[in-house]
Amino acid sequence: MRIGPDFKSRISEHEGRILALATRNVVTLPPTATIMEAIKIMTEKRFRRIPIINAGTRRLEGVVTSVDVIDFLGGGKKNLLVENRFKGNLLAAINEEVRQIMETDIAYLNEQADFKEAISTMLKRRTGGLPIVNDDMHVVAIFTERNAIELMSGIVTNKTVDEYMTRNVKMVSTDTPIGQAAKVMVENRLRRLPVVKDGIFAGIVTASDIVHFLGRGDAFSKLTTGNIHEALDQPVGSLVSQELIWTGPGTDMGKAMEIMLERKIGSLPVLEEGVLRGIITESDFLRAFE
Repeated sequence: MRIGPDFKSRISEHEGRILALATRNVVTLPPTATIMEAIKIMTEKRFRRIPIINAGTRRLEGVVTSVDVIDFLGGGKKNLLVENRFKGNLLAAINEEVRQIMETDIAYLNEQADFKEAISTMLKRRTGGLPIVNDDMHVVAIFTERNAIELMSGIVTNKTVDEYMTRNVKMVSTDTPIGQAAKVMVENRLRRLPVVKDGIFAGIVTASDIVHFLGRGDAFSKLTTGNIHEALDQPVGSLVSQELIWTGPGTDMGKAMEIMLERKIGSLPVLEEGVLRGIITESDFLRAFE
């Protein structure tokens, strides 16, 4: 908590129960829901994660995230479900139950936890969101990086983004296949990748962008035989927004958070004289909080 008096006072205002700061209207799914149901909810609600609860006991059993979905689509080991059981047939695979790809070793918080414990847990477990449960393990809310940033945006921290940004960022080119970009994300535990064209920064692609590619139906328009590779061999540049949103290395952390909230994005590329110097993400802000 070394980012100046205004920042400290804002933190101290919220040292009570995390439940007061979390999002109460949580969408959940049973483990028997299909993967496509999860993808559609993520696309329509712009969620990155959905808690999975037992249909009978209502107890938390796992979480499915956008990274789990791209792992399943072709990014990692979960893709074996598509390749081995369904012989690469995307239309068949997405109707499999979500229990096949959800994470069960998940981080969560009891409703009595406080703000500091939430930040510490998210950083330790490298997760962007925590289901909040009561003593019966029923999900009562969810606390995300976005919730934390909403508390801090716009204040002057007297710290600049270059002090906390991630440097030596992994990048892909605009003509990289979507499936290959997904592999880079999964293998390196990343939720986003800068995209370059001829060495020039062209935008950001996120795990959610790839999920929405499927959820909007765009992926299915690329299919002729139903094989997943017909969709994932498309260039990742096709998913990148034409509008470039970025900041400079000298931007105050509070201002950067404000930009991200206003534009509803989870990261900001940091450019200097047109050259990508790094990327500042929601998790980088959490490190600043800690």
